[in-house]
Amino acid sequence: MGCVNSIKTVLKNLPGVTEVEVSLNPPLATIQHDPADTNVDQLKEAIIDAGFEVIIDQ
Repeated sequence: MGCVNSIKTVLKNLPGVTEVEVSLNPPLATIQHDPADTNVDQLKEAIIDAGFEVIIDQ
């Protein structure tokens, strides 16, 4: 679960992120955040900077 914890930690350290759920199977992250503090591009950048791939499904 190292990957899951890494992603959770990175995201929870961003301003305005209130809840993060991450799973490996299926590969999915659900993030609740205040868009006034952190936008989707910043969330994506944080995940990529941590060494993971991001595919946004809206």
